[in-house]
Order: sequence, then C-alpha cells, then structure tokens
Amino acid sequence: MDELKSLKQILKLISYILERKPDEFGLVPDENGYIKIKSLLFAINEDEGFKFVRRHHIHDVLSFLPESQLEINDDKIRSKYRDNLPIQSISDTPPKLLYTCVRKKAHSFTLEKGIFPVGNNKVVLSPVKEMALRIGKRFNQSPVVLTVNTQKALETGIIFYNSGDLYFAETIPPDCFTAPLLPKQKEEPAHAEKQKEITPKHMPGSYILNLEIAEEEKKRTKLQRKKKEISWKKERKRMSRVKI
Repeated sequence: MDELKSLKQILKLISYILERKPDEFGLVPDENGYIKIKSLLFAINEDEGFKFVRRHHIHDVLSFLPESQLEINDDKIRSKYRDNLPIQSISDTPPKLLYTCVRKKAHSFTLEKGIFPVGNNKVVLSPVKEMALRIGKRFNQSPVVLTVNTQKALETGIIFYNSGDLYFAETIPPDCFTAPLLPKQKEEPAHAEKQKEITPKHMPGSYILNLEIAEEEKKRTKLQRKKKEISWKKERKRMSRVKI
C-alpha cells in the first residue's frame, strides 16, 4: 500500500512537470513534448523528498497505475496531455541580464568563441542565477556561471525566445557576456626552471665528457694493474733470496 502511494506521488510530480511547468525545473521539452528521462530524473532528485526516484520507478508507474498518461520512447518521456505546456515564442524585451553555465573545460573556448548550445538545440538561459547554476550542475559539479547582457546581444542581431521562466538563443557572441577570469596555471619554481637549463637531460658536450671520464678510468685501472705486477715481482725476488 505504501509503495502504491509512493508511485502515485511520483506520477503526480512527473505529470506536473511534463504537462504544465517543465521550465520551473529547468527542463526543456523538444518539439514533440519529450524530455530525456535522464534529465527528468536529475530534476526530480533535486527535490529532497524524491531523491530516491530511479528509472525503474517510472516503469512501475506505467505498469501499476492505469490512469498514467505517460509515454516512453527510447530514452525520452512525455505526457499525452500537453495543452497546458508553455509555448516558445520570440521575446523582444528579455530581462537585462540572463544567466547560463558552461563546463570548466569549455571556459577558455567560450571566452574566445562565444556560448553555444549543450544538450539542447538552443542555449538555455535563466533570469535567476540559482536556476542557471542548478541546470549547470546537472552536467558538471562546478560549472562556470556566465552573465549575458541581452541589450548588447540584441544589438548584434541575436534573437531571444521565451518559454515560461526560461529563455533561449541560438548562440551568444563573446562580447555580449561576462565570465570569471580563467584560473591561473601553476608555474614551476624559478630555481627548478634554472636547474633544467643548467642540467638538461642531454647536455651539449656530455658525450665528450663521458669519453674523457671513461679514458681516465682506464688509465687508473692500468696504473693499479701495473702496481700489482711490480709488487708481485718484488715479492718473487725476495722469496728467491730466502731459499738460497
């Protein structure tokens, strides 16, 4: 009984998202109303009371609750009732500032080339920084938050779209947003660099130097051998005298 009650609560939340307010959860349905199941689960698990929900729970909803209007197609899900979904339209007067996130690895590229879509056919933007960060954390633990100046973007010909609480754009040029400075790369200590210059792996002339060392070693070996030989001869002569 408790399990059935739990499934009904899950269905209620999913239906609300897929039928009315996907934007409230930072989700963007495609042109057919589908949302990736993985993205839906990310959004659901952000709610403290639904952290336990996994994909098999969604399949259980379809199996045990005949009133469910959910449809699954491969890795996507939608509701049959979509009349109340927010419609995406052009926004002539978007908020002055909009926020979005990029992965840390894309930070440098974004500063140089601009912002491009990730996981959607348009760049997803939010007027609320916390929502942008919430969306960004679904694909990176420490995303980089970017602040878009919509007026500058409009002046360059960028068109903004709006659907519920979210905004969209095909791309955002580099001079139309601000971002944190790139993290400084760790520099090697000056003495370490100097050491590399003084003692490289293959120092010029090292081959000649090695030859000279080897030659000196040979000379010392010959001298030691000669000393032993002289010492042996002296000892032999001494023993000869003793016998006589």
